[in-house]
Amino acid sequence: MTVIPPVLAIDGPSGSGKGTVSRAVAKALGWHFLDSGAIYRSLAFAAIQSGLNLDDESSLADLALVMELVFTADDPPKVMLNGVNIADEIGTETVGNAASCVAQLKVVRQALLKKQLSFRVLPGLVADGRDMGSVVFQDAPFKVFLTASAEVRAKRRLKQLKDKGHDVNLSGLIVEIEQRDRRDRDRAESPLVRAEGAVLIDSSDLPIDEVIRRVMSVVEPVLG
Repeated sequence: MTVIPPVLAIDGPSGSGKGTVSRAVAKALGWHFLDSGAIYRSLAFAAIQSGLNLDDESSLADLALVMELVFTADDPPKVMLNGVNIADEIGTETVGNAASCVAQLKVVRQALLKKQLSFRVLPGLVADGRDMGSVVFQDAPFKVFLTASAEVRAKRRLKQLKDKGHDVNLSGLIVEIEQRDRRDRDRAESPLVRAEGAVLIDSSDLPIDEVIRRVMSVVEPVLG
């Protein structure tokens, strides 16, 4: 009898805390971890490094198929692109905005779909993204939609970037986040939506430990 590995899909907009929460939950459950945003950011970074136009679907899809990508749930997490850790590079707003543009392209999303599905192995998978529950793992038994206000997400991002020495301002980040949200919601392919059956968690006024507890509560009663 074939056992289908369970999936906890955690979707939501940029800056909602999905990465931190997903890694913590994956570690607590002893499950594998998929950061789909890292896949798109890595492709965007590789495209920029290669001088590709971000609307060249064919070339981007070809690049997606050949790039070697491995990432970990370590603290801090590593994102290995062709053997080189690019975790810091793909965390910039420039790469994030480029990834949002790339993610709108149907051919590119199809090229990366198989890569994402390959992470579904026993004992289970925590998948962090924007369409994990609505598209990639529609049959996931556990789904969460994690969100927060644009201002709160901008403040979190501001702290992250300043800690890394980047010169940024809050008002500019709020504008960029709102623009990215709009692109993600309005794109034709796999728009950002709350998947059917997903538990809604607003992290705006919650400490991270409480968010993790609420996400764990979605899974624990079923797993025993």
